[in-house]
Amino acid sequence: MAADSMEIDDTLYSRQRYVLGDSAMQQMAQSHVFLSGMGGLGVEMAKNIVLAGVKALTVHDTKKCETWDLGTNFFICEDDVQNQRKRVETVYPRIAELNPYVQVNISTAPIDTTTDLSFLKQYQCVILTETRLSLQKKINEFCHSQQPPIKFISTDVYGICSRVFCDFGDKFEVSDPTGEEPKEIFVQNITQSNPGVVTCMDNRNHGLQSGQLVTFREVNGMSELNGTTRQITALSPYTFSIGDTSHLEAYTHGGIIVQIKSPKTFYFEKMEKQLSDPSCLIVDFSKPEAPLQIHAALLAVDMFREQHQRMPGIGCLQDADLLLKLTEEVNKTLVNKADVNEDLVKWVSRTAKGSLPPLAAAVGGIASQEVLKALTGKFAPLQQWFYFDALEVVKALETTACEEFFPRGDRYDALRACIGETMCQKLHKLKVFIVGCGAIGCEMLKNFALLGVGLGSSSGMIAVTDPDLIEKSNLNRQFLFRPHHIQKPKSCTAAAATLEINPQIKIDAHLNKVCPATENIYNDDFYTRLDVIVTALDNVEARRYVDSRSVSNQRPLLDSGTMGTKGHTEVIVPNLTESYNSHRDPPEEEIPFCTLKSFPAVIEHTIQWARDKFESSFTHKPSIYNKFWQIYSSAEEVLQRMQARESLEGSFQVVKLLSRRPTHWSQCVTLARLKFEKYFKRKAVQLLHSFPLDTRLKDGSLFWQSPKRPPSPISFDMTDPLHFNFIVSAARLFASVYNISYTGKDLSHETIFQIVSDVKIPEYKPSEKIETDESARKPDQTKLAVSSEEEREAISQLEKAIAAAAVTKDHLQMTPVSFEKDDDRNGHIDFITAASNLRARMYNIEAADRLKTKRIAGKIIPAIATSTAAVSGLVGLELIKVVGGFSFDSFKNCFFNLAIPIIVFTETAEVKRTQIRDGISFSIWDRWTIYGKEDLTLSDFINAVREKYGIEPTMVVHGVKMLYVPVMPGHKKRLKITMQKLIKPSSEKKYVDLTVSFASETDGDEDLPGPPVRYYFCQDNN
Repeated sequence: MAADSMEIDDTLYSRQRYVLGDSAMQQMAQSHVFLSGMGGLGVEMAKNIVLAGVKALTVHDTKKCETWDLGTNFFICEDDVQNQRKRVETVYPRIAELNPYVQVNISTAPIDTTTDLSFLKQYQCVILTETRLSLQKKINEFCHSQQPPIKFISTDVYGICSRVFCDFGDKFEVSDPTGEEPKEIFVQNITQSNPGVVTCMDNRNHGLQSGQLVTFREVNGMSELNGTTRQITALSPYTFSIGDTSHLEAYTHGGIIVQIKSPKTFYFEKMEKQLSDPSCLIVDFSKPEAPLQIHAALLAVDMFREQHQRMPGIGCLQDADLLLKLTEEVNKTLVNKADVNEDLVKWVSRTAKGSLPPLAAAVGGIASQEVLKALTGKFAPLQQWFYFDALEVVKALETTACEEFFPRGDRYDALRACIGETMCQKLHKLKVFIVGCGAIGCEMLKNFALLGVGLGSSSGMIAVTDPDLIEKSNLNRQFLFRPHHIQKPKSCTAAAATLEINPQIKIDAHLNKVCPATENIYNDDFYTRLDVIVTALDNVEARRYVDSRSVSNQRPLLDSGTMGTKGHTEVIVPNLTESYNSHRDPPEEEIPFCTLKSFPAVIEHTIQWARDKFESSFTHKPSIYNKFWQIYSSAEEVLQRMQARESLEGSFQVVKLLSRRPTHWSQCVTLARLKFEKYFKRKAVQLLHSFPLDTRLKDGSLFWQSPKRPPSPISFDMTDPLHFNFIVSAARLFASVYNISYTGKDLSHETIFQIVSDVKIPEYKPSEKIETDESARKPDQTKLAVSSEEEREAISQLEKAIAAAAVTKDHLQMTPVSFEKDDDRNGHIDFITAASNLRARMYNIEAADRLKTKRIAGKIIPAIATSTAAVSGLVGLELIKVVGGFSFDSFKNCFFNLAIPIIVFTETAEVKRTQIRDGISFSIWDRWTIYGKEDLTLSDFINAVREKYGIEPTMVVHGVKMLYVPVMPGHKKRLKITMQKLIKPSSEKKYVDLTVSFASETDGDEDLPGPPVRYYFCQDNN
């Protein structure tokens, strides 16, 4: 982001712009931030803040690099330790290269309680890590007293516990507390009463809360509401009241209600006051007392440091007893008390010197989001303490010998202090498969490198796969990549960067998708060699597939994902939890074809329409054209066949494209002008001819009422920028498809005006038929019935083309254009924006800017580094539990929305068992196995299942093929057919998974499903 012009570099920041918005991005680009402490937590925050795009970050630290840092700070390497470099000087250039738009400065001057703090006045936000409490209080007092206040954040990770404290001044105004798009609601009815009650169209959920403000537009009858603001009271999910409407005209139809987003003021207290009466965010409702318990324990650690000038010793029982007494003393001073958690205090004492890298990553992500809130006033800030512990990680280590936690002088000492040597060794031996190497994948690799996951010397390994190449927009979140990596493979580049963090790791980079097509690579042998699968994917379909492979191969799966400030993590453990596929989100609603074609109601409809037009004109039709001429090598042959009345699929569409094929730039412009006429004038004329404005339905109601909007024909006007943009962008795309060159002068207003002025627009007569059925699907143009008149016309067109020598090899080839949203030079988004907004204007729908159009058309998932850092850290904590073989109640799933902020930990879903008969049950993790032979029949298979498992199948299915369903004609004859013949396996196929069902014990009930039955074709496959 260029701070001078305040222009936002969309090629870098596009995904983040959709999270924060341009106003917040520009505020960040003017902000100066001070960050003290370059340990594991400090460097995490520095990374996230620089990626976000502040104007300047000053990193402060006074320590030298130690071996200990290698396991906590991903920007420090062995050479830095050997040469005794200062931490801040080591990490500074590596932080700075994350974002060329951010100025990174360093400070090494010691800061203590005697330091003159006036130098902090140049900063909008001050962040402290690894800072003693007495100094935190002094700096917070200084920041709070400034006008305007300097936003203050302090955060620490002590072993298994962490805390974040925020103070943004007495009053802090937030422009947008949630970041959600204002809700738009179509009205079904408004009662003329006190209070007036609004019912949403089709009983849709309004999603509003009592007290929120709304405004009205396009209400017919009760038109006095239009443009007014009312406060609502929610009555049900699809009704709400809006105050007295009894004196207004009666409602007739239509109306859109739009939520008004209101700013909100938040109030903060200084740290000194908050220490005795903390306002804490509760994150785990199974232990609501935890924040206060951790608050007391960590304040006791601060007191211990002040008294002894050191942290409690690892495994020192005397220190643990002393810390417990200090915690009890602190607890007495609190206004609201919770019972002291002795177990927690003991583990804090044992681990406080150490560090869990995933905990630092998670807290670094959460705290960094608070920094962005402080700078921008976007999203609701944390008030005022956040505490999070990883007690479940160490609870199972109760009986582990104390010596296991002592340092050994290597890079894993900080981790060892928390989880012990045996657990470290288990991590080193781990074989992990990471699917996806985008933002989450990069963060995972960094965390795994710090944890020492998959060391070659311990026979461990990390396999990572991603088929994608690095794009510039990736650099804003995928922090292992740099500008010189653009267009290089993500997985290979990330693997090399991970080895720089920890050279001891063995990492194997692949470039494959994980899908049915690559099961020859990612086969059962591959999965059975793994210990854990980790997904870092951005789509549900891929997650479902990987989940199915983890279940069939009995492997734990750690899943996570983000969308903007929201994130989730899910732990899937064989025989303990349900799987990802056990729950299904409702499918995305498809826009009905007739809505897209004729009756758009919202901007999303017009954008999807424009996207469809792009695909049809510039991708689909050229592809059909090329395919046709690959099948039929000459135009003369096609002409002969058509004259002989042969049916050639797609021939009429192809001949039409050939006959209208442009050969010069001016013809591309002409084609664009004719498309304008067709899309934005004729379409409206046709609709209004078929359904005049006064058309009524059978029940007497108006045809044109909400959500149907009558169109208005648009007359072409070269002076209108939107009209000009459509012509230019469409003409450029036609030129690309037809391989026609053009110059910069060809794109000028003068040249385009001259060409379009000469275009003859044919007279138009509306037809009678129009599609209004919402269940209708878009027809396949290549398979539509063709009239004899159209047939004659096509033959005539082809004859003319042959006669005019317009059927050369070049003429029989087009270049399909693949939609690419992130290359602004290609004009793809320009076309979709112009086409969508022209259609919106035609239907009186509010237009969308280019940025919003790009997000919707490109199906872009908003993303920000803070969320990805947080989810990857939380997954890292669950990985340790999986590796340790912990019990079911140790695992936690998480959902968060850092904007609000809300962070909720829940227990995983316990695996369900389905009862078939007394003593016979199964879960998703169970699989029955039958070993066959070449001549084993279907009847033999059924008998084998009965003999081995005590129940006889009534139905056998392979994929979508029904092998045996007794009620189906001829199926009983199949009992004598061999399984080989029924299934017809390929030569390399050793087995198939079959779905079987069993008769219910109660007559008339449906058959009961059973577990998958893996049928091996030969005994030697055992």
